[in-house]
Amino acid sequence: MAVHGGGYLASYSGRIDHAWGARQDSRADLPLPPTTYLRQVYLDTVVCTYHQLAYLIEVFGPDRIVMGTDYPFDMAECNPIGHVAGVKGMNERILAQIAGGNAARVLGLAP
Repeated sequence: MAVHGGGYLASYSGRIDHAWGARQDSRADLPLPPTTYLRQVYLDTVVCTYHQLAYLIEVFGPDRIVMGTDYPFDMAECNPIGHVAGVKGMNERILAQIAGGNAARVLGLAP
């Protein structure tokens, strides 16, 4: 699980993959581009903008995104479901995945 939408790594996935391909010292013993491994991580929705959340869904897939919140801190999204629902092109199936389905699957909870 990588909080805050995966932070730097998810936001700069193109750059880290480019560095991996362009420079041996950025690759070391990593046989595949870094985002190959990042796609194995779950990212949360705490990114604060619709466009960043849409990017995460598009690049890493809706099955890798789980609902996140900064609650009870003052930085918390006051309407986390609304934040996800507000992403352009969001549909009920993907919303259900992100709003709880993915977390239930990862945690082995009954649907």
